[in-house]
Amino acid sequence: MRRALALAKRGRTSPNPMVGAIVVKDGVIVGEGYHPRAGEPHAEVFALRDAGADAKGATLYVTLEPCCHHGRTPPCTKAVIEAGVSEVHAAMVDPDPKVASKGLDELRRAGIIVHPLLCEDEARRLNEAYIKHRTTGMPFVILKSAMSLDGKIATRTGDSKWITNERSRAYAHRIRSRVDAIIIGGNTARTDDPSLTARLGKKVFYPTRVVVTATGNIPPTLQLFQEPGEAVIAAPNHADLSQLRKLEQAGARIVTLEASDGRPSIKSLMRQLANDGCLSVLIEGGGEVAAWALEERVVDKIIYFYAPRIIGGRDSVDSVAGLGVETVASAVTLNNIRVKRFGEDTAIEGYVSYPAFDTCI
Repeated sequence: MRRALALAKRGRTSPNPMVGAIVVKDGVIVGEGYHPRAGEPHAEVFALRDAGADAKGATLYVTLEPCCHHGRTPPCTKAVIEAGVSEVHAAMVDPDPKVASKGLDELRRAGIIVHPLLCEDEARRLNEAYIKHRTTGMPFVILKSAMSLDGKIATRTGDSKWITNERSRAYAHRIRSRVDAIIIGGNTARTDDPSLTARLGKKVFYPTRVVVTATGNIPPTLQLFQEPGEAVIAAPNHADLSQLRKLEQAGARIVTLEASDGRPSIKSLMRQLANDGCLSVLIEGGGEVAAWALEERVVDKIIYFYAPRIIGGRDSVDSVAGLGVETVASAVTLNNIRVKRFGEDTAIEGYVSYPAFDTCI
């Protein structure tokens, strides 16, 4: 199953889940496959094709319950049954209401022995974005920031290149390559003029690029409008329409949202992105957008990169702005912490736990 999970990571499948499959007969792997992208055959089909006649009487290991409905491709349960597989180990039940144990039940009715929930924790972590989208209708949101040890993402002059080292930035591009959309604030867009692409060697990925602005005052000459793929301007419904039209002419899609304290609602934006098919969203900056996202409780995971630098200064830029919490007890906390080293830099990754009562960030 862990081999199947490793295969699943090769796919770029959004809005579908990442799935890997292994066919084993007499203790030997005779077929394997993974779902490469939406619209192509699923992992089980590739693995069964690879196994050929050896699939009959074999055991299938698959990281997600086989689908039992027609989508872009036929149901995988039919392929498994027709191949003559005798046993199926599934890492987790598919949370999609169209499946939700129906696939495993169909296999059982066909006389196949089913063993569910093998390596379930690993499988759920692999598809955490898919699970959240299918169960809540909202995307899985990661808040990422690169900062000094004292929590600064830029100096008092706005300089931020580069706080963290090249290895940290390379890993950040890997994160970018795995999400459907990247969000920054208007100040970051104007100051840094980022392209918001994901560069992995010679490969370049183009997630949806979103700028959240309270005013619509975004230069139409920014790099993010020049790159392939979609650029989105998210503004409150009271923003300057003439400015928004200029951005639309530059190629941006305009999304107007309900306003909260004069700013666009991040939660409404996430709902819109989910409706557009985005399973995962990365918030990159700056401090105001980070504060809004935490205040509206849309963040699921945080990844903070720390460089061994002290920037200091009351006018330097904090990683999280806003008012801040009133008490330590009302702070947002992280659990299931993972720590990674990138040379002298350190990355801390964890899942967000919000206090039981309302708070300000």
